[in-house]
Amino acid sequence: MHQYDGILLCDKPYGQTSHDVVDSLRVLLEQKKIGHTGTLDPLATGLMVICLGKATKIARFITEIDKTYEAEITLGQCSPTYDAEGIGPETVSEKVPDLNKAEIESVLSSFEGANKQKVPLFSAVKVNGRRLYKSARKGKIVKTPERDIFIKSIKLIGFELPRVNFEVTCSKGTYIRTIANDIGEKVGCGAYLSGLKRTRVGSYILADALTLEEVDLFKKDGSLTKYIKPIESVLPFPSITVTEEFGSLIISGRSPRQKDIVAVEGEFQPEETISLRDFNGKIMAIGKSEICSSELDNYKGKSFFTYIRVLN
Repeated sequence: MHQYDGILLCDKPYGQTSHDVVDSLRVLLEQKKIGHTGTLDPLATGLMVICLGKATKIARFITEIDKTYEAEITLGQCSPTYDAEGIGPETVSEKVPDLNKAEIESVLSSFEGANKQKVPLFSAVKVNGRRLYKSARKGKIVKTPERDIFIKSIKLIGFELPRVNFEVTCSKGTYIRTIANDIGEKVGCGAYLSGLKRTRVGSYILADALTLEEVDLFKKDGSLTKYIKPIESVLPFPSITVTEEFGSLIISGRSPRQKDIVAVEGEFQPEETISLRDFNGKIMAIGKSEICSSELDNYKGKSFFTYIRVLN
């Protein structure tokens, strides 16, 4: 049975979990080795970067890449889940201030930069071995952990109160619904996330993603492979290309020396993640450099590379 290897961009439909999408792909592609690189809530839509076959080995590195979302929040109501799932007939409504564009932009810009963010109580994060949402549904009071996050940019797209639409680019682990709730607190009337679409992961964009129906169609007509991107296209790390002779030694975990280097692409510092490419440019391994890229030309030590993952 044919196995697909590489990166497939998928457009997650509303109402499905990320795991549902992976399960559907396993059936459609008749392949078990499939994984995703960042969970989207069921009520969210948009880009999922799917790893197929050997590409599942790099999923953890894609997870680290910044992501961009288009979000809609609704002011005037608080949700225990911070999104529309927690809104019901009993939800209390508050008066929404008559905010202008400048005031909304000021609130949004206050979130830019490094922040600590509390994990929502209704989330799959585990505390003391138990997922938070299970404790929340039983009414248990649990102290939720905080995460270090970074908001690269957050920009107003438009607004028609009580709804506000914005675009946010952020680090991994950022909960957009928490941002929605926090905006409501700053404005003073409450808010919840009423819509969310992931539009970008690193250099990958939603416009290039396939729906599950398209995946099925292209699988059947034999054209799916042209939509599957090679592993090399997704990893943004600086890279070192090694000699043809050394390339065969990577799979056994042999660390390269200066004499084994053919080319260096990009600059890096000690402890920075880099990739090793064989003579043909194929990424063979991910690891950390022990020295700066500027030191390589004159480096006389035995080794400068520590393996994290061999990909083949």
